Amino acid sequence: MTHPLNGACALPHLGVIRVQGEDAAKFLQGQLTQDFVLLGPAQARLAAFCTAKGRMQASFIGLQRSPGEILLVCSRDILAPTLKRLSMFVMRAKAKLTDASADVALFGLAGAALEGLPATLGEPWSKADVGPAQVVGLYPADGQRRALWIAPADQPAPGGAALDHALWLWGEVRSGVATISAPIVEAFVPQMLNYESVGGVNFKKGCYPGQEVVARSQFRGTLKRRAFLAHCDAELSAGQEVFHASDAEQPCGTVAQAAAAPAGGWDAIVSMQVAAAADGRLSAGSSAGPQLRLLPLPYLLLADV
Repeated sequence: MTHPLNGACALPHLGVIRVQGEDAAKFLQGQLTQDFVLLGPAQARLAAFCTAKGRMQASFIGLQRSPGEILLVCSRDILAPTLKRLSMFVMRAKAKLTDASADVALFGLAGAALEGLPATLGEPWSKADVGPAQVVGLYPADGQRRALWIAPADQPAPGGAALDHALWLWGEVRSGVATISAPIVEAFVPQMLNYESVGGVNFKKGCYPGQEVVARSQFRGTLKRRAFLAHCDAELSAGQEVFHASDAEQPCGTVAQAAAAPAGGWDAIVSMQVAAAADGRLSAGSSAGPQLRLLPLPYLLLADV
């Protein structure tokens, strides 16, 4: 049976921030949760931009396009405010931040669309240069290989059958790696979305906004909230509250990302209390809302490795 996630798809829901200058990597090193000083030409980075309280206000896939030029791919609906806020911290750094979305073409590749590309792209956050394009390996969805294609806007689209955008969004959910979008800005610390387990946090690097909170969440006691995959027969949306049968008043979680499933219903990444996920009925929107069924995560949590 052919996997539904197969082909190439333009990604208009994403945008690109360009960081240029001799201090580009050094500047990002002091702002994001991942190490950019050690970013090599065959690597990309998943990283979060946090508030002083450790709450994620943006997430990025970052890659070096050329010496002194780093591209940050993020949800387009938060690009403008994120660019404005990041730019406030440039100070004396020799780095200039601009919206490069119009200059760059972004495509998602899945399955057969990756044929002929370097085998190293099977590793998440690996990067390969393919002509003028940069290609980043992503976490798979239901075992299907996926990658992000970034190229100058005037270049031809990558080869492969056309993939419906809705299916790509579903694959993003099934990968278990959430992207911060407008409805969930400042809703989570990175571990609430399992970012420490999917390469989104480096605990050995220097300071960045919110670092103390992120480190404390990791090293002092067990984490009380985690991201889970879930399915629901009814439509789900980012920012929607989730309730447990034991408490009709207080939500136990929040939908971080959701997409229609090709076989029917909706799949979602839900950040919720670990205790609530252990047992009992979960519902969306209210305690009387449609039921959620938890699914296995497609990767191991760092604590279980």
